[in-house]
Parts: sequence; structure tokens; C-alpha cells
Amino acid sequence: MFVSCFSFLNFSFIYFHFICILCVFCNFLLFSIIEIKTYIVQMAAGSSGSAVFMTEFEWYSSVLQSVKTAVVGVEAAVGTSGAAAPSFGPLHVYETVFHGFSAVLTEEEVLRLEEMPGVVGVYPDSFKQLHTTRTPEFLGLNYTQGLWPESHLGVDVIIGVLDSGVWPESNSFSDHRMPPVPARWKGACEVGQDFNVSLCNRKLIGARSFYKGYEAMAGAINESLEYKSPRDSDGHGTHTASTAAGRFVYRASLYGYAEGTAKGTAPLARVAVYKVCWAQGCVDSDILAAFDQAVADGVDILSLSLGGQVSPYYLDSIAIGTFGAAKRGVFTSASAGNSGPMPMSAANIAPWITTVGAGTIDRDFPANVILGDGTVIRGVSLYSGPGLGIAKLSLVASSHAALIKSANGTAVAGLCMAGSLDPELVAGKLVLCERGNNPRVAKGLVVLEAGGLGMILANAATDGEGLIADSHLLPATAVGYQGGNAIRLYIRSSPNPVAMIQFQGTQLNIKPAPVVASFSSRGPNSQTPEILKPDLLAPGVNILAAWTGASGPTGLPFDQRRVKFNIVSGTSMSCPHVSGIAALLKGAHPDWSPAAIKSALMTSATVLDNSNGVLLDEATGHLSSPFDFGAGAVQPERAMDPGLVYDLLPQDYVNFLCALNYSATEVQVIDHAAPMCPSPAVSPNDLNYPSFSAILNQPASAPQSQSSSSSSSSSSRLMVATFSRTLTNVGSVANAVYRSRVVAPPGVILIVKPAMLVFSTLGEKHMFKLIVEVAPANYLLPGEAETMFGFLTWTDGTHVVQSPIAITRQVEF
Repeated sequence: MFVSCFSFLNFSFIYFHFICILCVFCNFLLFSIIEIKTYIVQMAAGSSGSAVFMTEFEWYSSVLQSVKTAVVGVEAAVGTSGAAAPSFGPLHVYETVFHGFSAVLTEEEVLRLEEMPGVVGVYPDSFKQLHTTRTPEFLGLNYTQGLWPESHLGVDVIIGVLDSGVWPESNSFSDHRMPPVPARWKGACEVGQDFNVSLCNRKLIGARSFYKGYEAMAGAINESLEYKSPRDSDGHGTHTASTAAGRFVYRASLYGYAEGTAKGTAPLARVAVYKVCWAQGCVDSDILAAFDQAVADGVDILSLSLGGQVSPYYLDSIAIGTFGAAKRGVFTSASAGNSGPMPMSAANIAPWITTVGAGTIDRDFPANVILGDGTVIRGVSLYSGPGLGIAKLSLVASSHAALIKSANGTAVAGLCMAGSLDPELVAGKLVLCERGNNPRVAKGLVVLEAGGLGMILANAATDGEGLIADSHLLPATAVGYQGGNAIRLYIRSSPNPVAMIQFQGTQLNIKPAPVVASFSSRGPNSQTPEILKPDLLAPGVNILAAWTGASGPTGLPFDQRRVKFNIVSGTSMSCPHVSGIAALLKGAHPDWSPAAIKSALMTSATVLDNSNGVLLDEATGHLSSPFDFGAGAVQPERAMDPGLVYDLLPQDYVNFLCALNYSATEVQVIDHAAPMCPSPAVSPNDLNYPSFSAILNQPASAPQSQSSSSSSSSSSRLMVATFSRTLTNVGSVANAVYRSRVVAPPGVILIVKPAMLVFSTLGEKHMFKLIVEVAPANYLLPGEAETMFGFLTWTDGTHVVQSPIAITRQVEF
């Protein structure tokens, strides 16, 4: 099986660099021209300075005085009169919900403060609230209470990232004031092309590359185009690693878009990078070698934003590698893939993997199209260059501007392929291009080279209404399928069609959110439908994180721009969010198994958005289902105290594989040991999984007769599936009574036995059965299937332990 990195689905915008020219005159003139503003300075709680000084005020005053003295010294060295700078003490001191102070500072003083021990960050005092990745806030994480402080921001948890490498110079991997590397770490910083040992630190504690299998299949790596070392020339690995565990980077932005503080989900977790993806993809043998090394090195969490076609688990390098990791207590988060909204498209679906789909967050980058008749079409864009304020331009469909006048020429021009547009018909106009085939941003380059002044990129029917913001090379925006149809109709009906793009920057508090991203791969599980996949939904649309210095924001060869942060979309971005949350949970609960962490994440997830409506599907605008979002959108704070968990041991997975009728050899490929299959064999339904999937086979010849996937029923008209599950009390109190509640779809009976579980100690386990009863469907034809969804909830009045239930009736041929 060949495994390729999931493609990037969103890009950032044009890079601007402002050069500040320092004019040095006499000291009096210097202070008259230096702009002085009020800033808030955040200090690390419990830093050494607080132990040296009697009060926080004395410490902060000393910090300020040392900075101002240093600035005066610099000014004197470059020719100032040497007069003392104005002395301003702290304006306010914060000690309760925030640690630090406010003060009047010059830009030079701000720069020096940022480098001082104990200073976490310095940012302007303003009415505007600073925001970038935003996802920690969107997910409910905060500094003062809950999972971040309980886990110490994941400080001693190690996340292994298997991806395209890392750009170690990024501020997201700074180790400023981080404690020593955990003594249990056995990893290394590999020396290679433009990469040496000194590039690793107490944050980026390990970096290795794996390419022997790749070179054997694809030939020697071209070292003039990519680094034969852990260094990231692609950007994908840097982005995912910093999304999971990037440090706080203040005043980060993509030149105005998503401005604020960049931070990973577990900001103090350690990062170990294993480069397995190269120009043409990622090879199984290299992936397995990376798994082997990462587990030996001592990682706690594995993050995999890569995948390939689904195959039996014993032929899947990711399933095999992650099973070995799970046996050794390592949690794995993996992306579901970007093949949505097609059903049965989810990848990385082994039950010991936490499979993550992508959802939106409450932030958008609107760039609407305004037609000549006043119609407004919703669009999004990350363009930030000349021409933002352009007036209405003549509008032309690219299919009407083909250079080659033929059916094929028209089709190629509709996609804005290279060399397909007639400059005489495009010059000076706004061009409507169709999405598909060539990269989205590359279409804008084609328009630009043909003399066009702007582009509208319309979704195809398969893309639906899901919008992806790109860092275009000219004023451009993306619109949905319906919006594209409206624009085409306007062009056909108007003798002189005109339009403009209205760029609106960054908008926050968007509702509803999250929404299931249209590209996010969907269930059902194509390999073992008894396991509901994906497991979770996490933020994966328009995520800002660190980027490589070797590639532009679009990742395309012609893009010569360079940025420190990039905005990207994909399940590649949702996966590291869950990796970071898992690291926090591991930090707060070091004794939890990978299965317990997964259960906590799933049973605490929500199926509601920020408008209290059921999660919507971006592709259709209609309600989504557990085949789209799994157990729901992840809620880190609730996962910290789930109450009960569905725990698993490695042997439970072996029993599951035996129940799939895998041969002893096939099971041994995965488990690396001769299997000990139970006798009698168990049902796949009995794997202690936090979700349920009932597969009910209905004979075509006798739709009204009994047919059971796991047990018989007292009623001859009902099909029955039975599930055995065990819950473990991990709540904050030993004595707890949990009562069950079910939500059943029409025509389905859900029975829980016993309906109440009584716990008297922490760690106590209780078993229950879920029985699903449903009548055969007379209207289904041979080969057809129908799925309905319900929910099972256990609650003690404080905790809510919720699981989705998929009930599938399928008619045999």
C-alpha cells in the first residue's frame, strides 16, 4: 500500500515586510519622535523574579528599569546625548486572573522586554481583542482553570509527529524557560542537510528522517528541491506540529488575517519530529520504521496527518504501527482524510486509532461578490495585496474566453488551465473560473498572466457549499456551487455583466460553528462497519500555525512569498488538535490508557453547535450525522472529567481481530505474537468501544422473517443486535449512581440491561448490555442499506457519558 500525505486545502496570503528606519538625533529629539504606547506585559506565574523580590510590584519595577536603562545605553552608543529616558513605573499590577503589569513603553523597550526571563509576552493595550489559531479559545481552554492548568499545559508529555519534518527556527518551537527534557527520553536530533544537533532544544527534543524506502521506490531525493534531513521544505509538518504543541507567539498573523496569539493545543508539550513524507508521498516501510523508533524513543502521543487507501489491517502499515504503539501505552490520533463528502471515505479506521474529522471554527474571512444587479454572493479569501478596493469590473466566464475554439478548449478554459485563456477576452476583467483539476491558486496565476484583474472561483457540484480561503496572487475569492450558478445566470442574462469583490478581513463569533467541513472524509467504516468511524470532529478549517521558510504560503513552485505562519485547512489540521488535547489529558491523568483517553474524548463530545442546533454539514447545509462527526465535536474541558470510560486492553483488540475471522497469521502480523483467540469466539459487537454500530442483515427472500447479526429475539418479526460493554469509574467521587437514557430513531427499540449502574469505589467496573431491535424494511431491495442513528447516555446528574448508535439494515443479494 502506498501512503500519501493528505493534500492541503487552504493557504495564506501575500507577504509584506516593513523596514523601520531609525533616525538618531539628539536625545531630546529622539524621545520626541519615538512613539510611546501603553502595553500589557504578561509574566510567567511563579518565575524566579517573584522569589527574589518582596512584592510583584518591586519585581516588575526592576524589570522595567533594567529595560529602560538598556535602551538608553543603546541610544548613547549610536550618538545620543546620554540623557536618561523618562521613568515610568507599572500602571497596573495583575495578580488574580492574570500575572503581569501594564506600562508605557517604546517599541525598542517592547523588543527588549520580550527577551527577558519571566516575560511571557508583550502586547498593545487596545480595545481590540487579539485572536489567530483561536481554536484553544473556541475549544474552551483557558489559563486560570480546567485542563490547561491541571495538565501544566502538557509540559512533560511527548508528542511524536510523523509528517514532512519541521522548520526548527520557528518561534513556535522556542524553549524559553522550559524545564529540562524528561529523563526518560531516549530520542535524538539527527544531523543532515541544513540540520544539526543545535537546532533541537527543550521544546523540539527530537528530529529524525526516514527515506530509505522512499528512495528505493522513487529514486534519490533531489536535495536541491527538498532537504534530506528532518528540515521541512513542504510546510505541512511544521504546521501540524505547531498546531498540536506550538508555544505562545504574540502578534502573529498573516499580515492582517487572523491576527493575535498563535498557540498550539498543548503549548508546553515536547515535540519529536519523524520525517516520513517527501515530494511524492510517504512509503510504508519508512512509516513503520518511524513508528518503531518513536515508540523506542519514548513518545506518549503519536500524531499522523497522513493516510492512504483503506485495506485490511494486516496490510496497513499505519494500523500495524499504531497497534504496536497502543500495546506500549502510546495514544494515536490520525486524520480521517479529505475525500468528503463521499460516504465510506474515512481512512485510518482501525479501532485502536482515534480517527479525526474536520469542522469549522467561529472565524471566517469573507470576500463577497457583488454583482451589477446588487446581488451579494458569499465568498471567502485570504488575498491581501493591491486591488482590494477595486471598483466593479466587466465579468466574464472563463469558458467563454477560451483561446482554442472547440468543445475541449472550452472545457479546459472553464477550469482556467495553463495557456487556455484568450488575453483579448480576459484583459482588464474579473474572470469566473471553475474549481477542479489544477490547484486553486494556480488558476489565479493563469488569469493574471492573461491580463485579468481578478478571479471568482466557483465550486463544482461535488464540492457543494464548502468554502476554502486561499492566499491568491490577485484579487480573488471562492464561492459555493449555488453562488457559482447564480453568477453564471447573471452573466447569461445581462448584456454588460459587471461585479466586484468586497474583502472584509477577519470576522469572529460566526454562527453556527462548528460545521462539518465539506472535504472531511465520512463513514461508514469500509473495513469493519461494526466500528463507527470517524471518532471525533475537531477544528480543521482556516487554522493558523507555523510554516516553513522554504516554501510560499500556497506551496506551489511559482510562489516566491515567504511567511512565518500560514492558514491551512484539512483533516491534517484537525488531527493535531486532538493530539494536543490527548497530551493534556495524559498530563492530567498519567495513569490513563490510550483507550481511556479516547473514551474520554468521545463520550464528552457534543453534537450541538454554538447556536445549540445539531451540527450541520457544510456540503449540503443540512443536518449531519455520526457518519460525519462520529461522537461529536471535541470538548477538552469535559474530557478532563468524563466520569466513566470504556477502557480496553491489547488483548481486547486481538479478540476483535479473531472475531473478524482473520487467520492466526494475519492476526500475528498486527500483534507480533501468536494470537490467543477466545473460545468460543466473541462478536465484533463486544469490543468495548465508546460508540455502537449495529449491522443487521435482512435476507432478500424473506423480508418479514427473523434475521439477527448477534442473537435471537423473542419476536419473530424483529432483527436483533446485542452489545456487551464495561464502564470504569474514573470520576471525582467513589460513590456514584449512573442511570441510562436512550434516544431511539423511529421504529427502533433500544434496551439497556441493567438500566442503572452503582459504583462504590474509584476504578470499579460494571458491565451492561445494549439490545437493538428493529423490524425488517420491506421497501429495501437486494443490496440496498439504510442507516438510522440513536444515542445512549449515562449520567449521575453531573457527568454525561454519551455514545452514538448507528443502526444499519442491509438486504442481502
